[in-house]
Amino acid sequence: MQLVAFLALLLALAWPLARGIDAVMAGRFALGARIEAPLYRLAGVHAGEETGWLRYTVGLLIFNGVGVLAVYALQRLQAGLPLNPAGMAAVAPDSAFNTAISFVTNTNWQGYGGEATMSYLTQMLGLTVQNFLSAATGIAVVVALVRGFARHSARAIGNVWVDLTRATVWILLPLSFVFALVLVSQGVIQTLSAYVEAKTLEGGTQTLAMGPVASQLAIKLLGTNGGGFFNTNSAHPFENPSALTNFLQMLSIFLIPAALCFVFGRIVGDLRQGWAVLAAMTILFVVAAIGATWAEQQGNPALAALGADQAVSASQPGGNMEGKEARFGINASALFATITTAASCGAVIAMHDSFTPLGGAVPLVLIQLGEVVFGGVGAGLYGMLLFAIMGVFIAGLMIGRTPEYLGKKIEAHEMKMVSIAILVTPLLVLLGTALAVSSEAGRAGIPNPGPHGFSEVLYAFSSAANNNGSAFAGLSADTPFYNLMLALAMWFGRFGVIVPVLAIAGSLAAKKRLPATPGTLPTHGPLFVVLLIGTVLLVGLLNYVPALALGPLVEHLMLWSAT
Repeated sequence: MQLVAFLALLLALAWPLARGIDAVMAGRFALGARIEAPLYRLAGVHAGEETGWLRYTVGLLIFNGVGVLAVYALQRLQAGLPLNPAGMAAVAPDSAFNTAISFVTNTNWQGYGGEATMSYLTQMLGLTVQNFLSAATGIAVVVALVRGFARHSARAIGNVWVDLTRATVWILLPLSFVFALVLVSQGVIQTLSAYVEAKTLEGGTQTLAMGPVASQLAIKLLGTNGGGFFNTNSAHPFENPSALTNFLQMLSIFLIPAALCFVFGRIVGDLRQGWAVLAAMTILFVVAAIGATWAEQQGNPALAALGADQAVSASQPGGNMEGKEARFGINASALFATITTAASCGAVIAMHDSFTPLGGAVPLVLIQLGEVVFGGVGAGLYGMLLFAIMGVFIAGLMIGRTPEYLGKKIEAHEMKMVSIAILVTPLLVLLGTALAVSSEAGRAGIPNPGPHGFSEVLYAFSSAANNNGSAFAGLSADTPFYNLMLALAMWFGRFGVIVPVLAIAGSLAAKKRLPATPGTLPTHGPLFVVLLIGTVLLVGLLNYVPALALGPLVEHLMLWSAT
């Protein structure tokens, strides 16, 4: 019932939101255009001038590079800056570098405890601002790609500065403002006051961390960022006070990725195309959610056997509650874990390290698929469209016909770019994991021996390279080795995909549109949905099967054979 209600509300909200996003990004929001005009003049931007893919890409890289420098500087200088009531010291250079890359790439990997490391100013001006700008980057890239499909014989794919401005000011900012107010009304804190000393029931004292939480939390979820204000992320009662806020947070994570599927259909002039992509995402998501819930409801057989020895019920009707927030239980925790790893968000309400081997394998596999099951804001859709191009190419090989997608021939150049974009993240994940487990510096951060420790390392590099940001936990990753290696994985995992995607956008925009013929593969029906799902599983997952066998799969066999 929870899953059905979630999907029904998601569709009901995503449909009208898609109309608004389409109008904003196409420049049909008249009031917005009048307000934007003086800002563009001030910045020296010619709003009516569109550029080719190369100039668009360079602008995007410069924009995000400046973001890295700004966030790094804020962390290193925060001890002497205002809005630091707890007197936070400067962040260490390697941790500051990792965090700067993390938030600029929409990964939000956190090797630090937020309330013990970051001042209010750093949280607001550095991390929260980048939550907006990294999400806007994803929206700009996917809109540019879709324009490539929609246009023909064109050299331009858009204006990067206009796209970033519109995505930030008219989509992300209003949604986050409204959602932040809703969260405050439900008990999420929003204050600049100093930390509070409270008396405990035992008569001792406890320091309660405070801060401007709701404003960061809203865009953390809507922008599929995931970086929590507090170390325990959305398991903290100041970030997630109730079952209602928990449900709203899950809904907000998928909201924009789902709406962008309909935006895709609107821009290319065929809503069925958007429905087909959304259907493939939804099927994969539902299977994953059911699988994770089932695995966690089975519980830990070793604990069941121990209970039997001690004359306690061995059936474990409560399932595996280890690492779960007791307020939400197994079902909500498993659903949240599935949503956050499917959507490249990284927010957590339960420790994935404490999931059963198969339960923990579900979020790991969702990340390794390339974050295309809804995925990050913009990133999920352009990742799925890469698999769609790959799918029609494979289908074309089967029947000996030049592949086409949305009236555009898929030729050698597009397939080279698709191959680079699809292979760059497995390369980063597998090489990074291999280096970590074979080097002394990498093994020093693994407290758990055997397959579980391997799973922690594999999850960390999968999360970084695919820009998810959640962690298995258990891995001591706040070290110079992991801060540097994971930062490199995050940067190249983000822009190693974006650059080929924009190259594809430019190539497609320049092509002529071909009329549909009886031999054209329909890309809006059930057959294409099955083809797309098969391509995602075969091409996206097979790279990782040997690594998965060394981690969660062998751990599952060891756990159940031990009883």
